[in-house]
Amino acid sequence: MPAILIPAVAFLLGSIPSGYLFYRWRHGQDIRREGSGNIGATNVMRRAGARLGLLTLLCDAAKGWLAVWLAAHWLHLPAPPMPHAPAQLSAAWYWLAAAVLLALAGHIFTPWLKFQGGKGVATGLGVFLALAPRAVAWTLVLFVLIVAVSRYISLASMLASLLLPGLMALTYGRAYPAVIYAAAAAAAVLIVIRHGANLRRLLTGTEHRFSWRRGGASPAAASRQPPASS
Repeated sequence: MPAILIPAVAFLLGSIPSGYLFYRWRHGQDIRREGSGNIGATNVMRRAGARLGLLTLLCDAAKGWLAVWLAAHWLHLPAPPMPHAPAQLSAAWYWLAAAVLLALAGHIFTPWLKFQGGKGVATGLGVFLALAPRAVAWTLVLFVLIVAVSRYISLASMLASLLLPGLMALTYGRAYPAVIYAAAAAAAVLIVIRHGANLRRLLTGTEHRFSWRRGGASPAAASRQPPASS
């Protein structure tokens, strides 16, 4: 496949709206009209339960992983961890960086839903799982710790996204050229920008806290609920 087609393939793979399709299949409704209106795993889990939410998470991650794996395979780039720094910064690395960003952009700006997609966390997970699995493992540990302490998935998602490029650099060092680390940093910024509404709710104390139950309530709503009878 010509390298020039790699960004288009990555974008199309990333643009598959898993959460929208699963919710439509299961409930016959548009997930964008439910809860937060997001097509990602968190909103699907809140509205349809853990099974469908986890299925959305896996599929969104899988499409990100596949986009980057296919790009690396077609470009004949070695799989991580690479034994040493690339002797020459070839055009292949720029195409791979484009695949990283276009797979994420495809999910966030999916053309199948009038360019209104998800926030990119699960797809970004898959993208970097293909590139830097050890860094992703450490990032997931931090993500779980932040959720356990704060119970805010949005906060954990933003912090984990911002920490990933640094953890990737610490873990892999010169195994990747600067253009790949730049793509990781750009992906983190894009994910944080997509969480702008969540950030505003965090600042006002109205953000949803994580719960395995369907239709989790915000802290403000939860405080208005009557106490349980003994």
